[in-house]
Amino acid sequence: MYNKRKIISLSVLIIPWLTVPFIGMKSFVRFLPVATFANLVISVFTVIANRKKWFKNKNPYFSNAPIDFTYILGAHFIATLWIFKLTYGSFRKFLITNIVLDWVNIFPFGGFLKKVGIFKLRRMSPSMYWCITVILAVILYGYQYIVEKVIRQTNSKPPLPMVQSEQRF
Repeated sequence: MYNKRKIISLSVLIIPWLTVPFIGMKSFVRFLPVATFANLVISVFTVIANRKKWFKNKNPYFSNAPIDFTYILGAHFIATLWIFKLTYGSFRKFLITNIVLDWVNIFPFGGFLKKVGIFKLRRMSPSMYWCITVILAVILYGYQYIVEKVIRQTNSKPPLPMVQSEQRF
């Protein structure tokens, strides 16, 4: 069973990264800030959840870490990039996609991870965890909206006039 957990954890880390070339460099760079922010929020949430014993991670590669880095740096990071690439610009499509994918991630996939002994919800119900992830998705959409607004404002400002030095003859 221990080897099976290692294979699953490694797969969750590596397989999503194999899809990155299909995202495209422009989309990767465009949505990199929101994916990074999402991972930061999930990391902080995971540390808090572990201290409160809301759930337990038993990752065989990072056994002493309070965060499951294989999931956060693999599936979660890449899925965030893909979801934004495919749905950003239509909040309704974005929200529906997140509702469905978060449900799949928490219920069927979470049940599988519990069965193989990698992840287990303790003092938090799957429904509560799902609600938290959907709320996080809304926050992330707002974050990306603000990032894009700042970029548009920065790009629309006229360049500063160049100061020419006096030439002395």
